[in-house]
Amino acid sequence: MSPQNFMEMASFTFNLVGMVVCIGGLTLANRTRHQLPGYLMAGAGFLIAASPLLYAMFAGPR
Repeated sequence: MSPQNFMEMASFTFNLVGMVVCIGGLTLANRTRHQLPGYLMAGAGFLIAASPLLYAMFAGPR
């Protein structure tokens, strides 16, 4: 199975997990003491959710 086929099959899972991580990070950033780790976690969640699209953009057919 090629990586492109795997990313197409797993895109829903990546989007769902990425959104949960992002929401958790933003909830954590709402607290004043944990603001920076929360924003970093939200950014990581966004990258997880966007990874199928980013993979298709950078590794797609040339």
